[in-house]
Amino acid sequence: MAKIRVRPVSLRAPAKSRPGPGRPPVHAETWSKVSVVLFDRQIQHLDRLTANIRGKNGKFLNRAEIIRALIDGLIDSGMDITSTGSEADLRARVARRLGTPYR
Repeated sequence: MAKIRVRPVSLRAPAKSRPGPGRPPVHAETWSKVSVVLFDRQIQHLDRLTANIRGKNGKFLNRAEIIRALIDGLIDSGMDITSTGSEADLRARVARRLGTPYR
């Protein structure tokens, strides 16, 4: 049977200080990756928004940033949506709150 040599902890190489593969962390708070089904028209609209924003001010916002901002805007508004009965009802309430004519 072969012997396994183990170096003392003090002689082990230090942990790598280089970041690992993938995107660098950009969030200052804990987060979870979530998959959500969106309609093609919603994706197209988000993509147009990102292009228009970049065209107007040179800044790039991706889809996820826009979606997070919309969710945080709803949360920050204090709007009570607990009595909402459907997605269509919620959409209508948000649209009315934002001053659009959606009914």
